[in-house]
Amino acid sequence: MSIVQLKKVTFLGPVELKDRVIEDLQTLGCLHLIPLTAEGEPANEGAGPSRQARDALMFLASCKYQRRQATDSSKFDPIAVEKRALELQKQLYDLQEERDYLAQRLKNLEPWGEFAFTLLEDIGGLRFWFYVVPRREMQVFESVDLPWEIVNSDERHHYVIVISAEEPQDIPLDRTLTGWRSPYDLAKRLEETELAIEDAGAERASLTRWCGLFARGLDGLEDHAARQYAAHQTFDSAPLFAMQAWAPEARIDELQVYADEEGLALEVADPAPEDVPPTLFENPPRLRAGEDLVTFYQTPAYRLWDPSSVVFFSFAIFFAMIISDAGYGLLIAGLTAWLWRGMGTSEKGREWRVLLTTLSAATIIYGVLVGGYFGVTPPESSLLGGLKVIDPGDAGTMMALSIAVGGGHLILATLMDAARMRGSPAGLAPLGWALVIAGGLLLGVRIMTEAMPVWPGQAAGVLGLILIVLFSGYGAKPLQRTVKGVLALTSLTKAFGDILSYLRLFALGLASASLAVAFNDMAADIKSGFPGVGLLLALLVLLVGHALNFTLSLASAVIHGMRLNVIEFFDWGVKEEGNLFRAFQRKGSK
Repeated sequence: MSIVQLKKVTFLGPVELKDRVIEDLQTLGCLHLIPLTAEGEPANEGAGPSRQARDALMFLASCKYQRRQATDSSKFDPIAVEKRALELQKQLYDLQEERDYLAQRLKNLEPWGEFAFTLLEDIGGLRFWFYVVPRREMQVFESVDLPWEIVNSDERHHYVIVISAEEPQDIPLDRTLTGWRSPYDLAKRLEETELAIEDAGAERASLTRWCGLFARGLDGLEDHAARQYAAHQTFDSAPLFAMQAWAPEARIDELQVYADEEGLALEVADPAPEDVPPTLFENPPRLRAGEDLVTFYQTPAYRLWDPSSVVFFSFAIFFAMIISDAGYGLLIAGLTAWLWRGMGTSEKGREWRVLLTTLSAATIIYGVLVGGYFGVTPPESSLLGGLKVIDPGDAGTMMALSIAVGGGHLILATLMDAARMRGSPAGLAPLGWALVIAGGLLLGVRIMTEAMPVWPGQAAGVLGLILIVLFSGYGAKPLQRTVKGVLALTSLTKAFGDILSYLRLFALGLASASLAVAFNDMAADIKSGFPGVGLLLALLVLLVGHALNFTLSLASAVIHGMRLNVIEFFDWGVKEEGNLFRAFQRKGSK
């Protein structure tokens, strides 16, 4: 549950070994490449079209007419198939666009009948000007001295052609743009376009015979493209090439052994202060979904700390508090069970089904504690009623619980921020904020219960303020340090507002429970008010109402559960953004 320590490695070797070295390093799969191309030179030039291989496969697989799948891979050229499929995709798109345009043009010209344009010099430089004239406005042509003719009419319009060398200026109507091609020419081109579409479609159908082999070789295509991309990130100066990357510290010995075996020079260096290494997380498989939750918003900088495990569990807690219903938790558990086998086919799916299991378990547990079962509260004398220990209708208690959860969340953020700077006095500033927030919570407990003395809260708060003033500007000149320390106190209002933001846990949980109760009451009233058919109507209301409430609750739980992590929590504990470590590794066999 940490950010992996990285080293900057530089390989130097004969340029004739470059392709093999790149292929071997892709097999090792532990490097994040650093471009060594000249500034302004495109690093991915020559990477080839293989990065679009999945688009090509989707284009072929979606063809209506599928050919029998070929099994002889000796005659299969995946790069050629991919290239031709992408060319056909673009060609078909362009042809279909042209066909639609031509069909629309023909439809627009249909009222004018069959006509063709002649050369201007053959008719003395005269032109045709086309007007679609509403019937009630035909009087405007009574004063037109130019030759004109009504060539067609319908219930609303007359179609008028005026003959003139220049566009008429005394007709207060917008002329119709017919283009330079006649209906005959348009129809001829439309037929040619439709035939071309058929030919391209037939070739597309012919290429579908390779879909099976293409799908199996897709990872190899992308590996090939990645190697081409890597080849354009090296620095080549015959007879040598240089390749630079970030590598996990634990893999350095393995890279050194490889370099020695291949006769390569390998330089290993620690990140310099001006370097910006990528961020590589290291979490157990069961918590790796937390990495996705974190990087969905931002990737922490390399020199910070890994918040993914904290976000994993805090998101589950917030999710449960917003849903606030054990019945809905059982629905999530059922959905997880239904998707379980399908999600188990990929590593990412296996990680996320752990998260879904955690969310459903947390929701069920919290739902039992608040006594919510599809909006029904069991009697206190029952077993389930005896497990209820939190009254969601007690606004004071629920607000205090939400504030306590929020305060604890921000304290954890500031403590982790302080821990990453251990050994430096600068870490005492976030420690001061942890003390201030803790002091505020203790004073709140004192006000609500009077079960504890006031001095612990006051002492924590005062000590925290002192640390904030003294160390927020650590490293600056004395006067600047003092000013920065005093200005840092302006964040007190921000801390107060951020903690109050966690009241949304109470508000959204109350809204979810209230809607569930409202739909239950509505169904009960319908059942009692309409004997017989009322039962069916009541069941319909329950089904639709709880489906709607469940959907709204899920959306609120995801959106606001994530918001409290990536806005409030990150703002106090993860203050710098970095870039994610992207390993140069194989996706499949060669």
